[in-house]
Amino acid sequence: MLRRLLAGAALLAASQRAIAQVPESEYAARRDSVVTRLGDGIVLALGAREPEEDYLTFVQAPRFYYLTGFREPDATLVIVRRGGATTSTMFVNPRDPARETWTGTRWGTDGVTQRTGMIARPNSELAPALDSLLRGGRKLYVIGVLNTGSVRTADDQYVDQLRAGHPKVVVEIANGLIDRMRSRHSPAELALLRKAIDITVMAQREAMRTVRPGLNEFEVQALLEYTFRRNGADRPAFATIVGSGPNSLALHYNADDRFMSAGEVVVMDIGASYRGYAADVTRTIPVSGTFSPEQRALYQVVRDAQAAAERQARLGGTAQAMEDSANAALTAGLARLGLIESENAVFDPGRAGCRRRLANGCSQLSLYYPHGLGHGIGLEVHDPNPWLYQPGTIVPGSAFTIEPGLYINATTLDNLPDTPRNRAMLGALRATVERFKDTGVRIEDNYFATEQGVEWISRAPRELDEVEAAMKERSADLAKRDSAVVDWYRATADPR
Repeated sequence: MLRRLLAGAALLAASQRAIAQVPESEYAARRDSVVTRLGDGIVLALGAREPEEDYLTFVQAPRFYYLTGFREPDATLVIVRRGGATTSTMFVNPRDPARETWTGTRWGTDGVTQRTGMIARPNSELAPALDSLLRGGRKLYVIGVLNTGSVRTADDQYVDQLRAGHPKVVVEIANGLIDRMRSRHSPAELALLRKAIDITVMAQREAMRTVRPGLNEFEVQALLEYTFRRNGADRPAFATIVGSGPNSLALHYNADDRFMSAGEVVVMDIGASYRGYAADVTRTIPVSGTFSPEQRALYQVVRDAQAAAERQARLGGTAQAMEDSANAALTAGLARLGLIESENAVFDPGRAGCRRRLANGCSQLSLYYPHGLGHGIGLEVHDPNPWLYQPGTIVPGSAFTIEPGLYINATTLDNLPDTPRNRAMLGALRATVERFKDTGVRIEDNYFATEQGVEWISRAPRELDEVEAAMKERSADLAKRDSAVVDWYRATADPR
């Protein structure tokens, strides 16, 4: 296994030299585009703050990173536009050898100017500079983590203080503009995102060669995340999901602490973050290396739904067309398996609500499919959806996922309201649900739209026979583990 990983790392390192990085000129063009669209005024873009404890991981705010490419904490971008003339200034932490003993070397003001071409000033000068700029009342456009609900964020509180100190200033949140811009990716961005996806596919392949009965989910998690970092990824783009058996039913399960058994499936929903760009690829595989008849049947329904959505994924295509095609394939497959009464069958959802409605009520598909078909990817794993802004269509620069899933959870049926319609449905479905229960299947892939069309990027094995063949390429045993510790963990772990 190590030889394969090293060989893969060498190939990735060789190809990485040809991968475009986002040039400083592109960041500058984004800033120019923002002020051109907003008009005269002051743009205040707030970076993420340094964690309270310096040993915690710092991750830059995506909107700020989109405009600057700057990864250090406590940075602020101020752009002033007057009558067509624009000045951009970065306020950053100054060089401080004593502090850098703990945090590592900082760019400092000279480094920022050299790297970005912008004026750079120390953070201590931000407050007086803003007081001077806002005196007498100006239009202030703010970009940050804002208006997230009843709990006021640090950025909310900072803007509240500016409002209180400068009551004549008109404040407008400009996050929506940044999100619209982010929904269309440049070639340099797609190259970085492709690298994140390639690394994630490598990790999925390694997991397929390794999963077997008796391993714990955390051993697979460790292999996946090792593969990320070994091949240059920054970190996992989100909490790694390795859910086996009943844990395959939980969409965002990430405790990853259950021993896997033969006869189960395991859902691996994972993504590497590479230079800030996040992949998101899911595969469902049989723990013992071979799908049971029920698992094969359910898996094929999900794969057929994904394929139906893919056929609608084309330039000018709509999210609704993809959704409708996937839903039609899922309902047809579930009806064929006897997990719903018919393609038009409905039920009474009660307080649980209804994800998918038909003209005559809540579709029985909602019993097993509680999430959407996909989302945008980019600087965040759930990036602004391209079809929210285009409007509703796939355009060049779009990057997105298609991820249908089915989760056969008997508890879902048990918790339905007791109505005549539901009693009749349960009587018809109960025996079939018992055959398929505790099986979750999700298949998620990543796609780019360019001028040439829509491309499937995340080419990990996904057809039934491909997955089983990949699992036959057994890796060597994982690094020797302390069997006494593992036995103790098995004996004391929460039963799941």
